[in-house]
Amino acid sequence: MSPVPSKAEELVRSYYERVDANDVDGLLGLFSEEAVYRRPGYDAMKGRADLEAFYRGERVIRKGSHTVHTITEQLPRVAVSGSFSGELKDGRQVSVEFADFFTLESDGRFGRRETFFYAPLV
Repeated sequence: MSPVPSKAEELVRSYYERVDANDVDGLLGLFSEEAVYRRPGYDAMKGRADLEAFYRGERVIRKGSHTVHTITEQLPRVAVSGSFSGELKDGRQVSVEFADFFTLESDGRFGRRETFFYAPLV
């Protein structure tokens, strides 16, 4: 029998479901108004307006799906390892492993997110 997921785990899984479904309005609602998102190759995104600009236009991914492998909590931080497979806007197919770190605010929304990709850069 599987353990019952925590509220933090449900929130994180909801994020990936919404991003894969291209539910930008829904995923924005998971972030606090002043949330900060850091991702390699982009300036830090600060606030929902920056996040919305990223998800509606700047993001190079056309479509795809995330698979969550592990979720580890040490509240208010939640660490995720997983993989993503999909198609970029230029038509290329990609498959990449990632690690995400979410920080929860007292209202249960994400206040910070940091993404790292498993790629040979250094």
